[in-house]
Amino acid sequence: MQAPQTTVDPTEIAKFEAMAAEWWDPDGKFKPLHMLNPCRLDYITAQIAAEFDRDTAGPAPFAGLRLLDIGCGGGLLSEPMARLGAEVVGADAAERNIPVARIHAEQSGLKIDYRHTTAEALAEAGEQFDVVLNMEVVEHVADPLAYLTATRQLLKPGGLQVCSTINRNPKSWAMAIVGAEVVMRWLPRGTHEWSKFITPDELYDLLRRAGLEPVDRKGFVFNPITWGWSLSARDLSVNYVTASVKPAG
Repeated sequence: MQAPQTTVDPTEIAKFEAMAAEWWDPDGKFKPLHMLNPCRLDYITAQIAAEFDRDTAGPAPFAGLRLLDIGCGGGLLSEPMARLGAEVVGADAAERNIPVARIHAEQSGLKIDYRHTTAEALAEAGEQFDVVLNMEVVEHVADPLAYLTATRQLLKPGGLQVCSTINRNPKSWAMAIVGAEVVMRWLPRGTHEWSKFITPDELYDLLRRAGLEPVDRKGFVFNPITWGWSLSARDLSVNYVTASVKPAG
């Protein structure tokens, strides 16, 4: 059988493999994600709850939902989703991330199916999910449209995809690259390539071309005074997130 095509960029994978052991260090190289995570989780849980009519105040509100965290890294999103009751598959193309994620899940008493694989391989295998979390990945792949087409194939009809990335403009260059990599040194230099950033309108177009229906988008906005993140309906100038659904018909 012919091997599935892949949109994995080997140079991008090498960057994250080099940082694998630091995933759960809140002051390490993934400090920006640890800081952003509560805001990401607020958006994700609200979108899942709305789409599948779940009450997040109840016990295990996402029970019965099969969820894929593609580009799961060390499991910063997979673990909270498992705690909310979802059946979670965490997948990453960077092999060294997987044992880090597995060990931390075991230490946390969580059952998560972590796999060293790609979206394309999962789609080729016929895997299906109610929810796909596709967070901060699309700006690292070689072919965004082919990648998003694979993630759409992974969704059941009526399924939900949450996809976040970084806008492409002078402000995002100043904040995501100069600020995060040079001034604050939160990330190693070269973690991001500004030319690979995607504007919100470009991402909406890509999602539609991949066969998904965009239904929402919000900005993740960093406040340097409170040193925290919040959601914004208007400011999508740097980090932003989208929700889209796979048509049921």
